[in-house]
Amino acid sequence: MHDKRRRLTVIAMIDWYVEGVEFGNCNCSYGCPCQFEALPTNGNCRGFEVVRIDTGRFGKVDLSGLKFAMLYAWPGPVFEGKGELQAIIDERADAQQRRALETVLHGKETDEAATHWWVFRAMSDTVHETLFKPIDFEVDIEARTARAVIPGVLDSTGSPIRPPHGDGEHRVRIDIPNGIEFEFAEIGSATSRTGKDAAVQLDLKDSFGQFNVLRHSNAGVVHG
Repeated sequence: MHDKRRRLTVIAMIDWYVEGVEFGNCNCSYGCPCQFEALPTNGNCRGFEVVRIDTGRFGKVDLSGLKFAMLYAWPGPVFEGKGELQAIIDERADAQQRRALETVLHGKETDEAATHWWVFRAMSDTVHETLFKPIDFEVDIEARTARAVIPGVLDSTGSPIRPPHGDGEHRVRIDIPNGIEFEFAEIGSATSRTGKDAAVQLDLKDSFGQFNVLRHSNAGVVHG
Protein backbone atom coordinates (compact mmCIF):
# COMPACT_ATOMS: atom_id res chain seq x y z
CA MET A 1 0.00 0.00 0.00
CA HIS A 2 1.39 3.34 -1.02
CA ASP A 3 2.00 6.03 1.56
CA LYS A 4 -0.28 8.88 0.56
CA ARG A 5 0.62 11.17 3.41
CA ARG A 6 1.48 14.68 2.36
CA ARG A 7 5.07 15.71 2.62
CA LEU A 8 5.70 19.23 3.78
CA THR A 9 8.55 21.04 2.09
CA VAL A 10 10.36 23.48 4.36
CA ILE A 11 12.00 26.32 2.47
CA ALA A 12 15.07 27.46 4.34
CA MET A 13 15.33 31.14 5.13
CA ILE A 14 18.35 32.94 3.72
CA ASP A 15 20.82 33.54 6.53
CA TRP A 16 21.88 37.18 6.88
CA TYR A 17 23.68 39.43 9.34
CA VAL A 18 24.15 43.19 9.55
CA GLU A 19 26.39 44.95 12.08
CA GLY A 20 27.16 48.65 12.13
CA VAL A 21 26.32 52.02 13.61
CA GLU A 22 22.94 53.73 13.50
CA PHE A 23 21.67 57.28 13.90
CA GLY A 24 17.98 58.09 14.00
CA ASN A 25 15.65 61.00 14.59
CA CYS A 26 11.90 61.09 15.18
CA ASN A 27 9.35 63.73 16.12
CA CYS A 28 9.01 62.61 19.76
CA SER A 29 10.48 64.32 22.79
CA TYR A 30 13.94 63.29 23.98
CA GLY A 31 12.52 60.38 25.99
CA CYS A 32 10.70 58.86 22.99
CA PRO A 33 7.65 57.28 24.66
CA CYS A 34 7.64 54.44 22.10
CA GLN A 35 10.77 53.06 23.76
CA PHE A 36 8.70 52.67 26.95
CA GLU A 37 5.52 51.27 25.36
CA ALA A 38 3.78 54.64 25.71
CA LEU A 39 1.98 56.74 23.11
CA PRO A 40 4.07 59.07 20.90
CA THR A 41 4.56 62.65 22.06
CA ASN A 42 2.51 64.23 19.27
CA GLY A 43 0.10 61.37 18.73
CA ASN A 44 1.83 60.30 15.52
CA CYS A 45 5.25 59.02 14.51
CA ARG A 46 7.56 60.40 11.82
CA GLY A 47 11.26 59.83 11.52
CA PHE A 48 14.23 58.17 9.88
CA GLU A 49 17.28 56.04 10.52
CA VAL A 50 20.59 55.81 8.71
CA VAL A 51 23.06 52.94 9.11
CA ARG A 52 26.65 52.27 8.12
CA ILE A 53 27.25 48.55 7.74
CA ASP A 54 30.68 47.62 9.10
CA THR A 55 30.15 43.89 8.68
CA GLY A 56 27.30 42.34 6.78
CA ARG A 57 26.18 39.58 4.46
CA PHE A 58 23.02 38.20 2.88
CA GLY A 59 23.71 34.57 2.15
CA LYS A 60 26.97 34.82 0.21
CA VAL A 61 26.44 38.47 -0.79
CA ASP A 62 28.84 40.77 1.06
CA LEU A 63 27.21 43.95 2.42
CA SER A 64 30.17 45.34 4.37
CA GLY A 65 30.91 49.03 3.90
CA LEU A 66 27.52 49.96 2.48
CA LYS A 67 25.07 52.48 3.93
CA PHE A 68 21.31 52.80 3.88
CA ALA A 69 18.51 54.89 5.33
CA MET A 70 14.82 54.43 6.08
CA LEU A 71 12.15 57.13 6.14
CA TYR A 72 8.87 56.31 7.87
CA ALA A 73 5.62 57.82 9.13
CA TRP A 74 2.45 56.66 10.89
CA PRO A 75 -0.74 58.69 11.54
CA GLY A 76 -0.83 57.35 15.11
CA PRO A 77 1.27 54.94 17.18
CA VAL A 78 3.29 52.46 15.13
CA PHE A 79 1.27 49.49 16.46
CA GLU A 80 -1.93 50.91 14.94
CA GLY A 81 -0.46 50.61 11.46
CA LYS A 82 -1.52 52.51 8.30
CA GLY A 83 2.02 53.81 7.92
CA GLU A 84 4.36 54.45 5.01
CA LEU A 85 8.06 53.86 4.52
CA GLN A 86 10.82 54.36 2.01
CA ALA A 87 14.25 52.75 1.82
CA ILE A 88 17.29 54.57 0.46
CA ILE A 89 20.23 52.35 -0.44
CA ASP A 90 23.83 53.32 -1.09
CA GLU A 91 24.26 53.92 -4.82
CA ARG A 92 27.58 52.04 -4.66
CA ALA A 93 25.72 48.76 -4.09
CA ASP A 94 25.64 46.42 -7.06
CA ALA A 95 22.46 44.68 -8.26
CA GLN A 96 22.79 41.73 -5.87
CA GLN A 97 23.54 43.96 -2.90
CA ARG A 98 20.58 46.22 -3.72
CA ARG A 99 18.19 43.27 -3.86
CA ALA A 100 19.60 41.89 -0.62
CA LEU A 101 19.31 45.11 1.35
CA GLU A 102 15.84 45.87 0.02
CA THR A 103 14.74 42.38 1.06
CA VAL A 104 16.05 42.84 4.61
CA LEU A 105 14.72 46.39 5.04
CA HIS A 106 11.27 45.30 3.87
CA GLY A 107 11.16 42.64 6.59
CA LYS A 108 11.57 39.63 4.32
CA GLU A 109 13.74 36.58 5.09
CA THR A 110 13.19 37.46 8.75
CA ASP A 111 11.45 35.67 11.59
CA GLU A 112 8.09 37.16 12.49
CA ALA A 113 8.44 40.37 14.55
CA ALA A 114 12.17 39.68 15.06
CA THR A 115 13.46 43.09 13.91
CA HIS A 116 12.12 46.62 13.85
CA TRP A 117 12.33 46.47 10.04
CA TRP A 118 9.89 43.56 10.04
CA VAL A 119 7.54 45.47 12.35
CA PHE A 120 7.79 48.71 10.37
CA ARG A 121 6.92 46.88 7.15
CA ALA A 122 4.04 44.98 8.76
CA MET A 123 2.64 48.27 10.10
CA SER A 124 2.91 50.11 6.76
CA ASP A 125 0.20 50.09 4.10
CA THR A 126 2.39 52.04 1.69
CA VAL A 127 5.91 51.06 0.65
CA HIS A 128 7.39 53.73 -1.60
CA GLU A 129 9.86 53.02 -4.36
CA THR A 130 13.39 52.40 -3.08
CA LEU A 131 15.90 55.12 -3.95
CA PHE A 132 19.58 54.56 -4.74
CA LYS A 133 21.60 57.59 -3.71
CA PRO A 134 25.00 58.64 -2.38
CA ILE A 135 24.83 58.65 1.42
CA ASP A 136 27.22 60.85 3.38
CA PHE A 137 27.10 59.71 7.01
CA GLU A 138 29.34 60.32 9.99
CA VAL A 139 28.55 59.42 13.59
CA ASP A 140 30.27 59.36 16.98
CA ILE A 141 28.08 57.39 19.37
CA GLU A 142 30.03 58.32 22.51
CA ALA A 143 29.91 62.04 21.68
CA ARG A 144 26.26 61.88 20.51
CA THR A 145 27.08 63.63 17.25
CA ALA A 146 26.11 62.73 13.71
CA ARG A 147 25.76 64.18 10.24
CA ALA A 148 23.73 62.57 7.47
CA VAL A 149 23.26 64.00 3.99
CA ILE A 150 21.48 62.30 1.10
CA PRO A 151 21.18 64.72 -1.85
CA GLY A 152 17.57 65.59 -2.55
CA VAL A 153 16.37 63.31 0.24
CA LEU A 154 17.71 64.13 3.71
CA ASP A 155 19.80 66.59 5.68
CA SER A 156 20.22 65.80 9.37
CA THR A 157 22.43 66.76 12.29
CA GLY A 158 22.67 65.06 15.69
CA SER A 159 24.10 66.63 18.84
CA PRO A 160 24.10 66.22 22.63
CA ILE A 161 21.12 67.45 24.63
CA ARG A 162 21.84 70.86 26.12
CA PRO A 163 19.76 71.63 29.24
CA PRO A 164 17.78 74.90 29.22
CA HIS A 165 18.87 75.82 32.74
CA GLY A 166 22.60 76.16 32.07
CA ASP A 167 25.64 75.36 30.00
CA GLY A 168 27.01 71.92 29.33
CA GLU A 169 25.73 68.68 27.88
CA HIS A 170 23.21 66.26 29.30
CA ARG A 171 23.87 62.56 28.85
CA VAL A 172 21.20 59.84 29.03
CA ARG A 173 21.10 56.28 27.70
CA ILE A 174 18.40 53.70 27.03
CA ASP A 175 19.06 50.03 27.78
CA ILE A 176 16.58 47.53 26.27
CA PRO A 177 17.88 43.97 26.80
CA ASN A 178 15.01 42.40 24.83
CA GLY A 179 14.51 45.13 22.24
CA ILE A 180 14.00 44.56 18.51
CA GLU A 181 16.26 47.41 17.34
CA PHE A 182 19.11 47.83 19.81
CA GLU A 183 20.32 46.71 23.21
CA PHE A 184 21.79 50.03 24.22
CA ALA A 185 21.56 53.55 22.78
CA GLU A 186 22.92 56.99 23.57
CA ILE A 187 20.20 59.64 23.38
CA GLY A 188 20.66 63.15 22.07
CA SER A 189 19.00 65.85 20.03
CA ALA A 190 18.57 65.95 16.28
CA THR A 191 17.29 68.26 13.57
CA SER A 192 16.31 66.85 10.16
CA ARG A 193 14.61 67.89 6.95
CA THR A 194 13.78 65.91 3.86
CA GLY A 195 14.07 67.09 0.26
CA LYS A 196 12.03 66.95 -2.91
CA ASP A 197 13.00 63.36 -3.75
CA ALA A 198 11.75 61.95 -0.44
CA ALA A 199 8.33 60.30 -0.51
CA VAL A 200 8.04 60.70 3.27
CA GLN A 201 8.42 64.31 4.35
CA LEU A 202 10.12 65.31 7.61
CA ASP A 203 10.71 68.67 9.26
CA LEU A 204 12.11 67.96 12.72
CA LYS A 205 13.88 70.31 15.09
CA ASP A 206 15.56 69.48 18.40
CA SER A 207 13.69 66.22 18.88
CA PHE A 208 14.64 62.66 19.82
CA GLY A 209 18.04 61.61 18.51
CA GLN A 210 19.34 58.07 18.82
CA PHE A 211 22.94 56.84 18.45
CA ASN A 212 23.69 53.14 18.73
CA VAL A 213 25.41 50.00 17.53
CA LEU A 214 23.07 47.81 15.48
CA ARG A 215 23.43 44.03 15.21
CA HIS A 216 20.63 42.23 13.35
CA SER A 217 20.14 38.80 11.86
CA ASN A 218 17.10 37.07 10.42
CA ALA A 219 16.40 35.84 13.96
CA GLY A 220 16.52 39.33 15.52
CA VAL A 221 18.94 41.38 17.58
CA VAL A 222 22.28 39.65 18.03
CA HIS A 223 23.45 40.27 21.57
CA GLY A 224 26.98 41.57 21.84
